[in-house]
Amino acid sequence: MSDPVGDEPFEQDGAGVPDGFQRLWMPHRMAYIKGENRATSDSPDDSGHLMICPYRHVADYTELDEAETIELAEHTKLAMTALRAASGAQGFNIGMNMGGVAGAGIAAHLHQHVVPRWGGDTNFMPVVAGVKVLPQLLGETREMLAAAWPC
Repeated sequence: MSDPVGDEPFEQDGAGVPDGFQRLWMPHRMAYIKGENRATSDSPDDSGHLMICPYRHVADYTELDEAETIELAEHTKLAMTALRAASGAQGFNIGMNMGGVAGAGIAAHLHQHVVPRWGGDTNFMPVVAGVKVLPQLLGETREMLAAAWPC
C-alpha cells in the first residue's frame, strides 16, 4: 500500500480486518486537525484514543477495590498528560460503557476510554454513519504516545 499523500510505502496492522466500522484513511485531514491556515496556535499534532484496563478481570466499576480504583484514576491522569503533550488535545471524553446494553464492546472486562478532542473534530461519524475517520496510521499514533508518556 502507498502513502496517499507522499511516495513512501507504509504498513498498518489490522487494516482491512472487519470490526463493525468502515475506516476512511484520510491523512489529508491532519492539516485541518493541526490547524494549518487557522489563526489559533493550540491545535494538535496528531490524534489517538487510549483505553485503560485493570489487570484483574472484572465487568463492572463497582467490582474494583479501592487500590484498583485509585490506580485507574492515576492512569487516566497519565493518559491525559501524554495526549496533551503529544497531540495538543483541547479537551477529553473520558468514560466507560457498563454492559452490552450501554454499548460496551467488551462487556466482560472493564475498560475506560480516554479520547482526545479538538474543536472541529469528527466524533459524530461513528454514531451517525458507522465510520471512523482516521487521520494517522495507528502505529504512528502509538509511537507518538509512547514518546510522550510520563515516566
